[in-house]
Amino acid sequence: MSDRLNHECGLALIRLLKPLEFYQKKYGSATYGLNKLYLMLEKQHNRGQDGAGFASVKLNMSPGQRFMHRERSANQNPIQEIFKLANDNLTDHINSFPASKNDISSLKNNVPHVSELFLGHVRYGTFGKNSKEAVHPFLRQNNWMHRNLIVAGNFNMTNNKQMFEHLVNLGQHPKEMSDTVTVMERIGHFLDDSVSKIYKKLKKEGVSKMDASSIIAERIDLRKILEKASKDWDGGYVIGGLIGHGDAFVIRDSAGIRPAFFYKDDEVVAVASERPAIQTVFNTGFDDINEIKPGDCLIIKKSGKVFTKNVIKSTVQKSCSFERIYFSRGSDKEIYNERKKLGKLVFNQILEAVNSDLVNTVFSYIPNTAEVSFYGLVHEAEKYIIDLARKKILSNKDKINDESLKKILSFRPRIEKVAIKDAKLRTFITDDVNRDELVKHVYDITYGSIKKTDNLVIVDDSIVRGTTLQKSILKMLNRLSPKKIIVVSSAPQIRYPDCYGIDMAIMEDLIAFRATIKLFKKKFNSDILKKIYKKCVEENKKSTTKIKNIVKEVYDPFTDDQISKEISKILKDKDITSDVEVIFQSIDNLHKACPNHLGDWYFSGNYPTPGGNKVVNKAFINYYEGLKVRAY
Repeated sequence: MSDRLNHECGLALIRLLKPLEFYQKKYGSATYGLNKLYLMLEKQHNRGQDGAGFASVKLNMSPGQRFMHRERSANQNPIQEIFKLANDNLTDHINSFPASKNDISSLKNNVPHVSELFLGHVRYGTFGKNSKEAVHPFLRQNNWMHRNLIVAGNFNMTNNKQMFEHLVNLGQHPKEMSDTVTVMERIGHFLDDSVSKIYKKLKKEGVSKMDASSIIAERIDLRKILEKASKDWDGGYVIGGLIGHGDAFVIRDSAGIRPAFFYKDDEVVAVASERPAIQTVFNTGFDDINEIKPGDCLIIKKSGKVFTKNVIKSTVQKSCSFERIYFSRGSDKEIYNERKKLGKLVFNQILEAVNSDLVNTVFSYIPNTAEVSFYGLVHEAEKYIIDLARKKILSNKDKINDESLKKILSFRPRIEKVAIKDAKLRTFITDDVNRDELVKHVYDITYGSIKKTDNLVIVDDSIVRGTTLQKSILKMLNRLSPKKIIVVSSAPQIRYPDCYGIDMAIMEDLIAFRATIKLFKKKFNSDILKKIYKKCVEENKKSTTKIKNIVKEVYDPFTDDQISKEISKILKDKDITSDVEVIFQSIDNLHKACPNHLGDWYFSGNYPTPGGNKVVNKAFINYYEGLKVRAY
């Protein structure tokens, strides 16, 4: 993606199912779980580079001994920093007490994170400050072991304000308004309630306070707690939690917007936002990993019992297609094939744009995340050329000689590496102000790779704001002096804001919206936009479940092609001498490529939760009123 687009976040959970002595003996390490967690977060660092954190819970600790520990960082290289802190604690202890190196009991009692249960998180901040305080996991602490709660997640709630007000009405005083705190306190409220009710029942049965503790741990019903806590949640989420006594859970939203996968064998349970993280770290097969189904919760009891339960009534599954296009790593078997198909399906539009002149057309891609779609495009171009060659040979079989046959068979798609990424510069680009200037130097162009008679086709995975394309990349490519630059987005036009964890919440930022507004103002008078604005205001006064997306009316008068042409005009600055055309994937073809991941609200405006419609209307209201703020 040429535009910088943040996305919140990546999750990893590990529960060791055997005593720590087992891992010491088999793998030679008391920190087997910690080491695996480090690898799982590193394998998902693409999902978050603004911060990283993890927490651990030790099972069966005696009173007076710490059983929960946490590390967090919002500094550069946060994953390495937090695990260095953990490993330094271990090293310092062993250096001070060499005899404890192989003494699991000593290490567990004295060294943080020599534990059986872990929850890790990498964060991209789509909302709020990038500070250590904003980094997951969050803690809710209590002297009752069962009331301690650790929470981390990949989520965004559209109705956080209402949930916050509900907590206040319950008599709580949340320390901040972030949706993470709100969600944690809501789960915590029902956890406290459950513990209290179980204890009161045990007290009536004559069970002592001390004996009650272990019984409470057995009787806590996480399914019921999460069912009550999530009743009014509106958003996309995968939320993981650890309870102080050793239970754990991961819950997924009812539309399956955010991804979650889990693996279990007789040694470990592992959960991650991306399947390849588990495959690589535990050296397991594709078919050994399960997806947590929409509306389900994976529950791991302290006893080691593992099961899934439906917590929220599932709706039509609308898994986020942007995960497939861009966010998740392309090393996933299914995602790799889907991205190739996205490139394949856009080929016919390119053929039309170059008037079928593949002799004078060069194919390339920028940035690296578009590489797999590029392969799919090139494979389709090769198939097209092979078919052309076959037809030429069959139609001229009586006239073909060795030389003409060689000429026909030697024709291949022209593929060039026109832009080379200078990876050393990448880490210094930390804010949008400096990005436009610095990105010119992040890529070096390959001089001499393009002729002045050539069409240059550049594949991008998606175009959100278009700012980097306009200010930097197109100007850089223009120095190669092609006849025409064709920018191909393997994703459709991004027309609507996201409210489930992707950092594209302001309508005016979206180049497809800006282009459509330009068309709108050319075709209609300003009263029409004003009417749409007033309709949005009135619509949002309704009950959330009855609200419709009024903003679709902005796009209805125009075809995809008209909007694409207007985007091309916006992107072509006066100092760009090459012709510029932008091609977008169609929504129909997106669904063909990703048939099991139909969440397309940023393209179609069809939001999977009622809160999405309220957010998109509010986003347009903000635009019309000149407010460059989020709608949630």
